[in-house]
Amino acid sequence: MSRHLLVTGGAGFIGSSFVRHVLAHTDARVTVLDKLTYAGSTANLHGLPTDRVRLVVGDIADAALVEELVAPLTGEGDAIVHCAAESHNDNSLHDPSPFLHTNLVGTFTLLEAARRHGTRFHHISTDEVYGELDLDAPERFTETTPYNPSSPYSATKAGSDLLVRAWVRSFGVRATLSNCSNNYGPRQHVEKFIPRQITSLIDGVRPRLYGTGENVRDWIHAEDHSSAVLTILEKGRIGQTYLIGADGERSNLEVVQLLLQLMGREVDDFDHVPDRPGHDLRYAIDPTKLREELGWSPSCPDFAAGLAATVDWYRRHEAWWRPQKAAAEAKYARRGR
Repeated sequence: MSRHLLVTGGAGFIGSSFVRHVLAHTDARVTVLDKLTYAGSTANLHGLPTDRVRLVVGDIADAALVEELVAPLTGEGDAIVHCAAESHNDNSLHDPSPFLHTNLVGTFTLLEAARRHGTRFHHISTDEVYGELDLDAPERFTETTPYNPSSPYSATKAGSDLLVRAWVRSFGVRATLSNCSNNYGPRQHVEKFIPRQITSLIDGVRPRLYGTGENVRDWIHAEDHSSAVLTILEKGRIGQTYLIGADGERSNLEVVQLLLQLMGREVDDFDHVPDRPGHDLRYAIDPTKLREELGWSPSCPDFAAGLAATVDWYRRHEAWWRPQKAAAEAKYARRGR
């Protein structure tokens, strides 16, 4: 019998990317548990084989539902892959409560089910738990970098990471963790930085850039994130954390200017808007442990090429993003951004 994965948040951007990667590279069956908030959509799973993918609409903090879905995961290679999270910094500044519910209570609920049934568990997290680096510092985040979260989002993700580590040590849960840099690629919600700029440019609207645009992010294509998670699931050592990155450091200004070039606009054709509170200066991932210990390497290391392909995807899939656009921009407008 093929292995069976429960992927939480599997109808979201990162989760659906992982589901698609699993279907393409393994014989596993996948159950997706997703609350289908604004960030998740059945459209992200469109076209996938129904004999291998099942969508269950529900809350990861619903203990009875989680128990029902985890109990059958008894086979060799069966696992929970925990992608579900509230993940937008601006939203966490506006209302932190959903972040506490999903990122902390939801993770606790899943861990308890994994503990009861001895189920393999992989927890997907973010580099934002480490806080920020100086713009001109030579160092990058490693697995031993102290946590220093800046926002309600990153604080709740840091808390969920610590829950997983505690359940490994205290209860013997067979878990691994990964902290990844910023993802980009197809099917990312238009509230996020890159798809917001792309879709605005498609509509002929000038991009909006927080502050000076000097803030640096370390970009990785969602396909590479997915391949790294599958590698960790198959080869990672229990209790270990692996940092996932593709050496993709770019300032927000550089990203906007590259998008303008790709879309035939002048590189200064954008507007500055007020910076958001607690905006971290720089993230940068050192993926040495993942690459040397598990033999992983990115297949999409060329950021410019990956960004061009992403622009092309959004051009060709307006029907996917158009229903989200007006509401996302209205939310930004209310916040003056």
